[in-house]
Amino acid sequence: MSELILKGVIYMTSLLEKSINFGLGLFALSREKIEKIVEELVDRGEVAREDAQKMVKDLVKKGEEQKEELRKMIKDAVAETLGYINIAKKEDIVTREEIKSIVREEVRKVLEEMQTQKNE
Repeated sequence: MSELILKGVIYMTSLLEKSINFGLGLFALSREKIEKIVEELVDRGEVAREDAQKMVKDLVKKGEEQKEELRKMIKDAVAETLGYINIAKKEDIVTREEIKSIVREEVRKVLEEMQTQKNE
């Protein structure tokens, strides 16, 4: 059951990420597209030629900042959602090596107990 829920969460996360990446394309245009738009503004006299490169740089930087901010918001929302459905996080899962170590330690304790009882 929990595996099915996990697969559903992974699918939803993937779908959400694809949707957001599509949306990011709408407000975080490529550098080339921004340069083309700014060049059109220069041609129309709405932006001075000497300000064009700075404007392109500022718009690209702002787009990257917006992308990063949106990614953080999504990451937080997914983490919160995973918390609600009580799925173990990677750091919560015990590895095979940790299990082996725990079992060895418990077996060692039992054998020591048995040895102590035998000597009494």
